[in-house]
Amino acid sequence: MQSLSLSMSLRSSSLVNFLLLGSETRVRSRRSVIVACASEGDSGSSSTSSFLSRTQTYALLKQQLQVAAKSEDYKEAARIRDSLKLFEDEEPVLRLRRLLKEAVAEERFQDAASYRDELNKIAPHSLLKCCSDATTLGIRVQVRSVYIEGRSQPSKGLYFFAYRIRITNNSEHPVQLLRRHWIITDANGRTENVWGIGVVGEQPLILPGNSFEYSSACPLNTPNGRMEGDYEMIHVERVGSQSFNVAIAPFSLCLLGDDEGCII
Repeated sequence: MQSLSLSMSLRSSSLVNFLLLGSETRVRSRRSVIVACASEGDSGSSSTSSFLSRTQTYALLKQQLQVAAKSEDYKEAARIRDSLKLFEDEEPVLRLRRLLKEAVAEERFQDAASYRDELNKIAPHSLLKCCSDATTLGIRVQVRSVYIEGRSQPSKGLYFFAYRIRITNNSEHPVQLLRRHWIITDANGRTENVWGIGVVGEQPLILPGNSFEYSSACPLNTPNGRMEGDYEMIHVERVGSQSFNVAIAPFSLCLLGDDEGCII
């Protein structure tokens, strides 16, 4: 993989202190939640560091390919394209994912368990998909995230992710979304809690059988991470009713994310 080595100087800074849509208040949590590395000793930390470095390299190569193509340097673009193909063929996480899917499809479940265990050692977050789906008291929340290459700057340690959310009211009562709460964790284990009123400037009323959809975004200073959280809602037809929390199940923010089957 020496041919893929790039000179990088990425700051170990905190998460970029804003989401692009909506007004939010952030409070840094003292709790350290490790996304890409459970506390398993030096070998686990080394594997995670190696994966993070490879992912950063991949992001830089993709950025360089985009620049070469725009400048019509087709010879350089072809060279970088070949490097990307080599990377994708040899990258351990991508290779293990392919082997895992093949093993499951062929019902070789012992092999599948082995591949899954190996993935869990070198990149636990990679087992988390780029989508999630959870239902609380009849309120279903579906999420899908995607890496936005054009707005990312990997050479400066900025990785931009967008996500789309559909909230469906499968209950018998109209509900209103009052507040949101996000927990955002980067690949270094740094966690931020984000609270805000409503979503994208609205506090939508969702009638039974109806849905509300919106898109937002999250920049990270690592090429992978995760998000999860909850919405505070209320049953609007019940006078004096108490609000309740609706879960947003965890989903990954990952340049090498697995979005197979993620349709909302």
